[in-house]
Amino acid sequence: MQENIIIAASETQSHRHSMDQPTWQQQLSNAIRDPQILCERLGLSRDWLAGAQIGHELFDVCVPEAYLNRIAYADINDPLLRQVIPLGEEALTPHGYVDDPLEEAQHRPAKGLIHKYAGRVLLIASPNCAINCRYCFRRHFPYSDNSPSRAQWQEALDYLRSDTTIHEAILSGGDPLAANDRQLAWLVEQLESIPHLKRLRIHTRLPVVIPDRVDDALLGWLASTRLQKVVVLHINHANEIDQAVVDACARLKQAGATLLNQSVLLRDVNDDVTTLATLSERLFEAGILPYYLHVLDPVQGAAHFDVPDSEARELVAQLRDYLPGFLMPRLVREIPGRESKTPL
Repeated sequence: MQENIIIAASETQSHRHSMDQPTWQQQLSNAIRDPQILCERLGLSRDWLAGAQIGHELFDVCVPEAYLNRIAYADINDPLLRQVIPLGEEALTPHGYVDDPLEEAQHRPAKGLIHKYAGRVLLIASPNCAINCRYCFRRHFPYSDNSPSRAQWQEALDYLRSDTTIHEAILSGGDPLAANDRQLAWLVEQLESIPHLKRLRIHTRLPVVIPDRVDDALLGWLASTRLQKVVVLHINHANEIDQAVVDACARLKQAGATLLNQSVLLRDVNDDVTTLATLSERLFEAGILPYYLHVLDPVQGAAHFDVPDSEARELVAQLRDYLPGFLMPRLVREIPGRESKTPL
């Protein structure tokens, strides 16, 4: 991940921000990027610092204030903390855990473009994230080779224009909403000029991590596109959904977006039935439909989050006793070379 976030000073800011309320860009720029500061702010024992330094050297810490405020103080078992604190276990190298677990390098026909599945393509709209989740399957992704300039985007756009079977463009990253709104508005304008494209999908964690990201500038270009729009959020635990997140989701829905959620099943974060059921209920209260529950992608550095498939299946079987069908996420694994995600 790139640490230097460029703040687009000329970008239109939302009227919601007062002089003492930092913009989303400022919040992103001021995110905690030092494991010692993270431990000190959360009242953690210095015993955790050595491991945190080891993990940080492998994958940078990045935790913005808005997310930090939802983490319980002095509780090393807090499920939100477990997602973002580096650990010494990240240096272990168990068999089968690799840098590119989904073999995305084999599916990049143009810079910034990944085409694995029929009918849809994925665009790396930003190399940056608002938060560095320790289980991220792209923690080793070569973003420096996949961050096109406007001129370089033309190759990817020409690829989309030439293939009339592609009906959906997915903005991903990093986090696509870490890009400035002028760049995103330009990219979406290019996409909607392609007649056979029907849908715009945005995979993002930013409205959860920094809810102020859903500002007037974002809502402007999102509401105005002719493309059907789907925003896929990434929330693993109900504690991530505070009132600011609920309000941000309401604004996205008002702009015409369908909201879905995908979670990752993570050891010591959400690997029990009560937690998963509460998450689905809380998502629906916020206007978000549960979509996928992914088992962990075997990325190097994240093995300590693994939940075996047999346990995952049992959890989902039990979950059916708690939830109506429309609140049941689909348990899936992404297997390289398959034409779609594989239900478990």
